[in-house]
Amino acid sequence: MRLPSGRCVLRMPEGSDNFGRQRERAVGRPLAVGTTPETDEHSARLHDVVTTEVKAPRNGFATFLLVVCAVAFVAAAMVRVLGIDGARYMVATTSLIPYITVVGLLIGLGALFRRRWAVGLTMTLVGIVLVANVAPRAFSDSRPNGVGQQVRLMTSNLLTGIADADFIVREVRARGIDILAMQELTPEMVRDLERAGLNQVLPNRVFLAEPGGSGSGIASKYPLSRRDLTPPGTLQQAGALVDLPGKDIEVVSVHPLPPVVTEGPEAWQRELAGLPSRDSTGAIRVLAGDFNATLDHVGITRLLNKGYVDAADQVGKGLIHTWPSNSGFWPPPVTIDHVLVDSRCPVDTLDVFDVPGSDHRAVVTQFVVPRL
Repeated sequence: MRLPSGRCVLRMPEGSDNFGRQRERAVGRPLAVGTTPETDEHSARLHDVVTTEVKAPRNGFATFLLVVCAVAFVAAAMVRVLGIDGARYMVATTSLIPYITVVGLLIGLGALFRRRWAVGLTMTLVGIVLVANVAPRAFSDSRPNGVGQQVRLMTSNLLTGIADADFIVREVRARGIDILAMQELTPEMVRDLERAGLNQVLPNRVFLAEPGGSGSGIASKYPLSRRDLTPPGTLQQAGALVDLPGKDIEVVSVHPLPPVVTEGPEAWQRELAGLPSRDSTGAIRVLAGDFNATLDHVGITRLLNKGYVDAADQVGKGLIHTWPSNSGFWPPPVTIDHVLVDSRCPVDTLDVFDVPGSDHRAVVTQFVVPRL
């Protein structure tokens, strides 16, 4: 019989043969005698009571947490796959897609191990889809070596002009930089760069220096002429035609508004959309700078779909973070500084390094401008 306590009770008659052996097989130890002088005549026949524990139900709270994780993971994947970044939290979610992919996939595999089949299969399959988008950035694309003019370009956000100018000029010299794109270029920073000798190695320039973080500039060892390649915006984005030997290229020092400012994601989206598309018949274009966007954001994926390639992605370094340069665990480091080159330009090398005084890491890449 079953008692109200949830325990199972086995009653065995006192006179039964082999009762002791049956009792030992039932519970593995002697049983308590269940008769007393106060029991009625029916209970007097009882010799013992056998109890067994009822199996506890599965942990419902753990299952609930897994379901919540699955719903959040699928929602994040939908934001990425469908290109939805119209709200700040969506922009932030998309920025963290590489992290979300790893965490979601691990939870999904853990759920499968715990035999939570529905949750585990859902998260694992969604994780595989995201891995297919993210993982290729860690592997170099096999492309033939280009024949043409080699160019070394460096881009650096100067953090309102307080980055170390001497360090920047030393790196320009040591790395043989041909073109330098700068964001947040201030008049004071221009003077510091000149004192450090930038004009000796990169004498040609298109500088739109302004106080604060809205300035921009391009310096080059080759002749430059200013080009307005972007619509007017809140932040300056210097553009120039670079007179290379054999073939000219157009360069933009990219710096749209970040999506977290008062103007909101709308201004950020608008300024990313204003970046020039690849010109398949005219000059080769290069977009370099602080995009305030990762390769998962719609603003950059549209450019990639229109004929640009990300230099870091081409050489298997697309997951190396560029901001913040000195970050620990929070905020999570992300890749928002890029060099996008025309898909006709093979990329040879890319390096990312810290710049003293700046919260962004500099990006240096070497690519080939083909003879078309």
